[in-house]
Amino acid sequence: MNAREILAANLRKQRRRHGLSQEELAHRAGVDRTYISSLERSVYGATIDIVERIARALDTEAWQLLKP
Repeated sequence: MNAREILAANLRKQRRRHGLSQEELAHRAGVDRTYISSLERSVYGATIDIVERIARALDTEAWQLLKP
């Protein structure tokens, strides 16, 4: 798996673990819902700033979203 696929899998897993919809996570992270969907499908890569914002919204550390 490449970094984009790892992020996608970890993001989906963490979001579901917290019981959040893509829309709710997007709102908390200050991004568009379609962007969260695209990240989870590995369509887009994310900047480190976005990874950090999403991690904060999930109450986790950014490195955990990138850990294989």
